[in-house]
Formats: sequence, C-alpha cells, structure tokens
Amino acid sequence: MTEVKKEVTPEEEKLTIRDISIAAEAQTKQGDTFYLITQRNLGDSSAGIDLHDTLVEGTDYILLPQEVWNQLYEWYRGGPILPRKVINSGLSQTELAVEVYPLRLQLHLMPKDERSTIRISKKETIRQLHKKTCEIFSLIPELVCIWDYFNHQKHALMNDMDKTLDDANIQMDQDILVEVANGNSAGGVNSFHENGTADNGTVALVKPSQPNFSNAEGLSLSKGSTRNGTAELSQSQQLASSGTDQTYGSSGVSTRGSACGLTGLLNLGNTCFMNSAIQCLVHTPEFARYFREDYYQEINRQNPLGMVGELALAFGDLLRKLWAPGRTPVAPRPFKAKLARFAPQFSGYNQHDSQELLAFLLDGLHEDLNRVKHKPYIKSKDADGRPDEEVADEYWANHIARNDSIIVDVCQGQYKSTLVCPVCNKVSVTFDPFMYLSLPLQSATTRRMTVTIFTCDGSALPAACTVTVPKQGRCRDLIQALGNSCSLKQNEKLMLAEIRGHLIHRFLEDPLISLSSIKDDDHLAAYKIPKSIKNSKFLQLIHRREEREIGISQSIVGWKPYGTPLVSPICCDDVITRGDIQLIVHRMLSPMLRTENPGFNCVSRSKTAAAAANASRLATSSEACVDSSLANDVPRQKDVPSSKLVNLEKLPLQLVDENNACIDLTVGEDKSVKLSSSSVSILVFADWSQKLLENYDTRYIENLPEVTKYGPATKKTRTEPLSLYSCLEAFLREEPLVPEDMWYCPTCKERRQASKKLDLWRLPEVLVIHLKRFSYSRSMKHKLETFVNFPIHDFDLTKYVANKNNSRRQLYELYALTNHYGGMGSGHYTAHIKLLDENRWYNFDDSHISPINEEDVKSAAAYVLFYRRVKTDHHHSVSNGTVSSAGQHSISLRK
Repeated sequence: MTEVKKEVTPEEEKLTIRDISIAAEAQTKQGDTFYLITQRNLGDSSAGIDLHDTLVEGTDYILLPQEVWNQLYEWYRGGPILPRKVINSGLSQTELAVEVYPLRLQLHLMPKDERSTIRISKKETIRQLHKKTCEIFSLIPELVCIWDYFNHQKHALMNDMDKTLDDANIQMDQDILVEVANGNSAGGVNSFHENGTADNGTVALVKPSQPNFSNAEGLSLSKGSTRNGTAELSQSQQLASSGTDQTYGSSGVSTRGSACGLTGLLNLGNTCFMNSAIQCLVHTPEFARYFREDYYQEINRQNPLGMVGELALAFGDLLRKLWAPGRTPVAPRPFKAKLARFAPQFSGYNQHDSQELLAFLLDGLHEDLNRVKHKPYIKSKDADGRPDEEVADEYWANHIARNDSIIVDVCQGQYKSTLVCPVCNKVSVTFDPFMYLSLPLQSATTRRMTVTIFTCDGSALPAACTVTVPKQGRCRDLIQALGNSCSLKQNEKLMLAEIRGHLIHRFLEDPLISLSSIKDDDHLAAYKIPKSIKNSKFLQLIHRREEREIGISQSIVGWKPYGTPLVSPICCDDVITRGDIQLIVHRMLSPMLRTENPGFNCVSRSKTAAAAANASRLATSSEACVDSSLANDVPRQKDVPSSKLVNLEKLPLQLVDENNACIDLTVGEDKSVKLSSSSVSILVFADWSQKLLENYDTRYIENLPEVTKYGPATKKTRTEPLSLYSCLEAFLREEPLVPEDMWYCPTCKERRQASKKLDLWRLPEVLVIHLKRFSYSRSMKHKLETFVNFPIHDFDLTKYVANKNNSRRQLYELYALTNHYGGMGSGHYTAHIKLLDENRWYNFDDSHISPINEEDVKSAAAYVLFYRRVKTDHHHSVSNGTVSSAGQHSISLRK
C-alpha cells in the first residue's frame, strides 16, 4: 500500500485498532459491513477478485469492522477493497456471521444460450436476483422468469419474490435458468404457473419436479397436482410420476427431483474421517427426524459437560443442509470450526480416527441436548443378592435421572458387568450404560506366543519355543505350556522375564498377570533354574560390545548393551570370590564356545568344560541345580580351589557393587565379593571385544524373537471368514482386567486383578458396533485387514441378552457403515448407506455419491457398523419407554 502524509507509529496503530475493534464488534448487528484483508498480497487491485474456496480466516485473511477499515484507510491507500455483510445464521437465525463467500450463481439465458456469473448474498430475495438478472442481460422484467436449474434440470419456478435465496435452498455454484416468455403474454411473471403452463393455455416450459415439504413427522412428501387431481406421493413415487430419472455420471448422483439425502460433503483436507461419520449419523432416521423438527427448546445451555448447545446447533444445521432436496456438495466448514473449538484434538488437517470422532459427537450431542438441567446425586447400591432384574432397572432409572436425551433414547443400551476377586472370590455385579460396542477381531480363544528358553548351568544352547495358550489366560498358563514343551525336569522351574533394550525390564513373577498385558512385539525370555533355592541371589550377566566412533581412526567411545542377559542363581551361604564368578560365567557361556577358533585350542576347551562342570556346583548347595548323576557329589564353594582358573581364559567381566562402582574381575581371583544385602540381583557386565567374539558363537543371544511376529510370512490358518457373532462372543468372554485397571476389592481392601465378564442386558434402537482394527504398542501401530462377515439382514442377538424376562426377539438390520482403506494415518474413509425409502445402497465418498449393490457392502474395510432394530409383531414393551406396542419405535420428545 502507498503511505500518506500522516505518520503513525506501530504501537499507536496497534492500540487504536484494538480500541476501535472492541467497540465496533460489541455493537455488531445484521447488515453491518466488515472488510476482508488478505494476509498474502495486500497490493492487488480489487477488480475481478474472487476468493479461493478453501481460505482460512486468520491464516489467509482477516476481517475488520468498518470503523477499523475507515481508520486504516485514513492512514493507507491502495490494496483491494473487499466488503462483506453481516448476516443472521444458524438454526434460530440469531447467530451473526460475516458472509465471506456470497453465493456464486451461473445464469443461463434461453433460448439465446448466453451465460453469466453473478455474486449475490444468500440473504437477498428472489426479487433482487430477478432484478439483477434482467440488468445483466438487458431484459424486460415482466417477460422474464427464473428457475432453480440444478444439474441442468428444471426443478422449481422461482416466483415467490419475497423468499430469500437461503430459504429457497439455492447453493454455491447453483445453476439458474433464465427464460423469456412469449411477447404476446400480458401477464408477465405471474403468467407462469408452478406446473409450467401459461395463462394462454400453451405449454411455455417443461413440467418441473414437484417441490418438497415436511409433514409433522419430518417425512419428506411431495405435494403437487396431477392430471387426475391432487395427490400426496412418497419420494419414490414422486420420482417415478414426475418422469424425472436419476442420472449417474462421473461426479456421482444427480439428486434434484429425486429422494433427499444424497448430498455429499466436500473434503476440506483429510476430513474424510469426519465426513464418513457425519453421513452415518445424518442418515440415522431417528436423528434425521429429530433435527429437522423444532429441537431448539431441548438445547441445554447450562450443562457444564456440554458445549453451550453450539455443537448440537452446528450438527443440526449441517443435517438440514444434507437433507434439503437437490443439494450440491456441502462444505462443512462451520461444523469443523465448532468441532475444533470444543475438541482441539480434531483441529487442523491431519487424518484422525473416525470412531474416536463418532464417540465424541455422540457424547457431545447428548450433553448439549440433555433434558436434565440439574443432575441429582445418586449413589449406586450394591446388588446384595437382589434379583438382576431389580438391580438393572434401578441402575437404568438412576442413569436416566441424570442423562435423558435423544442420544440416550436411540443409541444407549445397558450391559451387566460381573467382577470376581481372584483371591477371596468376592463377586460384584453392576449394570452400566453403553453407547457402542467395541469388538475385537480375534475370534480365536487361543494365542501363539514365542519365548526363548535359557539354561543356567550351560547344559544347552538357548532355543526359541512357540506354544499355544488361552488368549485371555495368565502367566501361569504360559509357564505351564513352556514347561511341557521344553521337557522341564521335576526339580526345575521357569523364571519368566521381559527383555527391553537388552536388559531385563521386569520379572513376571506373579502367576496371575494377564497375558493380554504382554504385547505382540514384546520380547520374552524364560530361565531354567532349580526349583528349591535357599539363601540365593541371581547373577544377571549383561552383555556389552564396543561402540566405535565413525571415522578414520575408529576409536572406541564406550560399551553398549546388546544381546540377551543370562541368569544364574548363586548360593550366598559361603564367601564368593571373583574367581567363583569367572567360573559361573564360563559355565553359562560354554554352550556357545566355538569348536575350532584361533583363541581357544582343544586343550583349553576341555579345561573350560571341566571348569564349567565345577562351576555348576558353585551355583547352589541344592541338589536341584545339578544333574541327578551328580547329586551325591555336590561340593560347595570352599571345596573348589581357585586354581581351577589357572588354565582358563580370563573373561573381561565387571561386577557392579552396592555403590554402583565397577569391579574388575580379571584380577584378584581369590578376593571375596561383597554383595548388596538390599538387592536380590548381582549385575555383571561381560564386555565383548572383537577378539572375544571370534571365540564364541553369540548369535544365539543376539536376536530374541518377538512374542508374535507379524509380516508377509505369517500364514493364515483360518479357513472360514471371521463372523461378527464370533467377535461379539470374544467381547463377552470372561477375561482378567489389565494391570492398569486393577479393581479395588471391598473384602480384601486391596486392588486386585479381577476377572471380568460382560453380558448384554438392554439393547438400544440403534446399535453401533466398532470393529477394533487398530492396535497400538510401544514401537508400532498395526491395522488388522481381517474380513469380518457381518449380517446385513436378521442380525439376531436374542441369545446374547442375559435378561431372560424380555422374551422379545432381538433382530437388527444394517443401514450404514464406515470403511477405512489403506494404512494407519494415511488411509481414506468412506461410508456405505442405505436410503430406507428407496431400499437402495449408496457409497458416500466425500462429495462423490454413487449407487452400489448390496453384495458390495461387505468388505475387509468395514470399520463402524450401524444397525437398526427390526420391527416385530410380538407385543412387548421395554422399560425405558423407547418401544411401544407391536415393537414400533416411538421417540419421546419430552420438552
């Protein structure tokens, strides 16, 4: 911009703008003018400027009140002048918003086939559009009529001159047909009827599709005249009788004049996760009816857990746009802005999990629409042996007393949760609400786990052992399976440890630890040790190797842990010398000693073997630590002279003493070692030089396999597809709680890893099922591409409901689902949705909508499933009041 004479300091300018902005914005009203200033180029002329559709306020441009603009214009000159008006928006038309993007309409003049583009506010009337159109084409207003010309098909004659373009459902980039009547017609615009006939009896225009209206139930009906008189037709009948066919092209489905609900959502940048979830909710019939009615009085603005009603209003506004007839794809920017405000985790343009968004939306909409304005405090009572039916009804009544909304009416069910203490067998029963079910995709009841077995006496090389254990079992099940597989002797036992970073991260000593706490990419080792050990400590041999600095000199900069630690018990009844530890380590490493190597000849190898045999006697005074043939000849440490080390290679070992200082064990072999009284472990570092590595085959300790290995080589053993019923059964199966969810037992007065059993008790009208395809571990994210065979019709849950007093058959039918294609964080979401009025399935891929066959609905991409309860003839009522006689759904809008 060009600077004028008056000079203003930056600080003065900032303060002045701030004061003017605060005063102006506080008094903003409909019709006020704001000015748009671009952040990127302030020096362009305003002539011909058309804003890009994806600009973001605060990033690409800012809006200034007219008072601020006037002050700036007094200081500066030049730059584009882009005024924008303040309009009323939102469901109640009480929210003020600056209309940054006025409607851009394409005018088509017939029969001359001339075209022009016009920008006009959606709050302008049809009369004003008609006037500007006549001015653009230099037409006589009395001879001109304009049509809603969506997708180049005549939809409705725009002759209600006082209706706003917003009320007429005119959208961005809408086509408007401009027709000039026969000059002999004296009636002007009013000479045209809605059916396209003129007063002179000639058919001036093609008969359009009939406009849609909403009845009291929110169902879309078509009211129009036929040759035989007035009739009310359903959407499908309207489509057939009007003679207007659905057209399918590369851009999807033409929906003007056909059934509502086929409007896409523009992808604003990685927002497919949001679009797919929204479409499924929008096409839930109960929500479509509710949000198209007057739900405004149910907004709970006082709920501290809600979003002051703003999320519900934004969702309702978006739903109405998506259900309006003949929409072009909608850009959900206002909704996304509200979402980012109340859920910052979904801000920006990164890919997110559609199920996590769905969970937030259901919970947020519930709180915004909760009919309970003041939640009472209710303390849950223990079952105390009372009948389940009584306790369940009590829990549900308590829940409804605090949570009462359309979301609860439609989506919430109840399950029975049974906890059993593993120590005292205390049983606790509660009945909790659920909004959706998250089902695991592993139907198998077993799990294959790989653990590497190590011996403490040097009797065998380490060996990986793969066993099958109960999927929801405990460590005792794994240890028992390993013992059977590795032929564990009667006087031996296994000590299980998790290895992380080449160190022992933890010993899995508690036999009740749940196997579900062990991840697939963890590394486990099992050490064979004597079963009866008294007054002993465990020597942990930690391997280290040289870490060299990259460069010409290749100098050693330190020692870095590698491989897998070895473990051996040491009896503490006698004095332990440095030579004793050398002998024990020689014994532990002896299986890996190479047969022929430059450092150790055959003689020294035989001496090493003999010393290793003696070292096995050093480990413990118990008979259990040696072979039965040596059981009667077990000398103690004092019986083995240190001269046994004379002909042995000294290993570079360092002992960590109680002061965390390292003691060199290559010298002073007769010196005693002082052990820490507070620790049960003795840490010894074995520093492997390149020369020493040539003497031992250390590959046996270097590559510890994962518990469960994923990869292309993994063979699929399942011969039949995984069924949704199997997933549900796995979800309901009894299993121990994970360690971080330990339960406080009221009898033991301690936190216990109780077993938990879930049962379905009360099912909702709409059942949402989340297939848990994504798993997370410390080092990786994994997606299961498992194909789940889910029923589209007759999903029968009757046998899974524990409430046997409810004799009603629990049948459900699929009507929507989200799909996820590709990998974690970089995939794509779509939705498959069935329009119930048409009884036809469609694929919603952002703004692209296309019909699909029912057999194409099932795929390995299915992620979140939406089921509706099937109406049955069995007369039964449910206590929450959401089902009336004959099983018909009856949502109660308690206002």
